[in-house]
Amino acid sequence: MRLDKFLSQQLGISRSLIVRELRAQRVTVQGEVIKSGSFKLLPEHVVEFDGKPLQQQNGPRYFMLHKPLGYVCSTDDPDHPTILYFMDEPVAYKLHPAGRLDIDTSGLVLLTDDGQWSHRITSPKHHCEKTYLVTLEQPVNADTAAQFATGIQLHNEKTLTRPALLEKVTEYQVRLTISEGRYHQVKRMFAAVGNHVVALHRERIGAIVLDSDLKPGEYRALTAEEVASVGL
Repeated sequence: MRLDKFLSQQLGISRSLIVRELRAQRVTVQGEVIKSGSFKLLPEHVVEFDGKPLQQQNGPRYFMLHKPLGYVCSTDDPDHPTILYFMDEPVAYKLHPAGRLDIDTSGLVLLTDDGQWSHRITSPKHHCEKTYLVTLEQPVNADTAAQFATGIQLHNEKTLTRPALLEKVTEYQVRLTISEGRYHQVKRMFAAVGNHVVALHRERIGAIVLDSDLKPGEYRALTAEEVASVGL
């Protein structure tokens, strides 16, 4: 990779500005000042900007985040803080969520810079399962599980929802597994049967389960097995 392209990615500034920084002798490679943006950067090279090392990326990245309430699953939002606030990673702005959660929903969010990998999670044709812990305003009716298993007619939708699995936890809390991602689907499913969701927490996407050691706002890299599980 060219040095100017690498610096532009790392510092988040244009290549024209990179030229200025190189001329100011603020960049070193292997301890030597480099002034040319066309310098060929090798994977083993140590690059520093103002004496601070910049990490080279080795392949795509995959993370799980325990999203807290009050943050949006976006890379940029003028009105609300985004989940990228928690990602202490080089060029974090290149990461994107593989499936979003609403600002008032907590739990598992997967982030990556691998577009094909995230597509296998979000594409409707793959029917990736997602499990939510749902807290309800009213006690869950005895027939709700059966209704969800056969499909629900949502307002302004032409087709029934795909069969969903509902497991009762308490009178006011259930665990729901769905295999599609319609707009506000979980909330709308319960509204369709006369109930209201007061809290929503995602626990699982496909075979990837939210790490119980992660507190809200904490994240970790996915294991090789977790990454490979997507698309199987």
